[in-house]
Amino acid sequence: MTTVSTTPRWTLSCSACQTPAPVAGASVCTACGQPLFAQYAPVPRATPLLDRWDLWRYSPFMPLLAGEVPVSLGEGLTPLKDAPELASSLGIKRLSIKDESQNPTGSFKARGMTAAVTRAKGAGVPGIVVPTAGNAGAALAAYGAAAGMPVRVFAPGTTPRPILDTIEAMGATLIRIDGHIGDAGKLALAYAAETGYFNISTLREPYRVEGMKTMGLELAEQLGWKLPDVIVYPTGGGEGTIGIWKAFNELGAGGWLPEGWRQPKFVVAQADGCAPIARAFRDGATSATPWIDPKTYAAGLRVPSPLGDRLLLRALNETNGTAGTATEDTIRAATFELAQATGIDAAPEGGCALAVLRDAINDGRISRDSECVIFNTGSGASYRV
Repeated sequence: MTTVSTTPRWTLSCSACQTPAPVAGASVCTACGQPLFAQYAPVPRATPLLDRWDLWRYSPFMPLLAGEVPVSLGEGLTPLKDAPELASSLGIKRLSIKDESQNPTGSFKARGMTAAVTRAKGAGVPGIVVPTAGNAGAALAAYGAAAGMPVRVFAPGTTPRPILDTIEAMGATLIRIDGHIGDAGKLALAYAAETGYFNISTLREPYRVEGMKTMGLELAEQLGWKLPDVIVYPTGGGEGTIGIWKAFNELGAGGWLPEGWRQPKFVVAQADGCAPIARAFRDGATSATPWIDPKTYAAGLRVPSPLGDRLLLRALNETNGTAGTATEDTIRAATFELAQATGIDAAPEGGCALAVLRDAINDGRISRDSECVIFNTGSGASYRV
């Protein structure tokens, strides 16, 4: 029988002021309210990756105790599909699509939940609660079921019906609300305070982003431990973008990347009807103001006040990146274009990424000599009734 170590390989500290925090049961920084980051000693290039076919292959980079079995549904190791037809249409050197729709419950959110639920189970919390714009609730319901833990989900009534059906099918308690994810977030906070359930909302606990960073670890491995010139990520709460940026820094610190490596340009893609990060970047701000009356059918982008705003803007500025928006009609057209050119059943978030990349190329913010990667973060099937 394997013995589980009680000594973690990581520490927690604030991403803004570096105030330390306990590794179990921590939420945001108690000093400044900003997200916490897990910190590790650099993982040397000679370190073997695990011989398993899910994202826990990257356990040396992950918050997992020695001997601990993660709560896993086989997430990660998603395809990276070359898209020469789209690259030609955009007029760029190369375009690839990282297809996160292949994850359990149909989105990239599975990556964050496998890490967060593993740590919540290890901490012995009585249950888990989350506010969701859609996919996070479905993923938490699934991983809570796998862990044998009770789950409560607060979701706007406008959340796509297939996603709500998935949440209920997994046995979670679903509370539909009037309003947006910000309103759901307030209810989740209150419920957590009342019951002792752990709140796993985006960046309000430190481990979802650790699961998300495996997208960056995986992408680097798929490209032979090299990085593309540009990464385009459809961004709501921001944990995917932040996680990939964090992953590349950790790979660089361990010598996994070529000498003289540099971060790709990050491109944040948002919808016209909810674009707090794109607006803040345009205005040269270091934080974002809440978006009033957020509206977009791309549910994952309907996040009016992301807690990770400062980290997102920092990543854009450090990588000489950019941000842009797309209209609802443009998102729909680009989603069909992406699907029909590649065979990927793209979510509207992926279509938004394609539309924003096209604008950035056409106005010269992205060089036509670039090798670009778009993340399709979910499945189009989740949006069809």
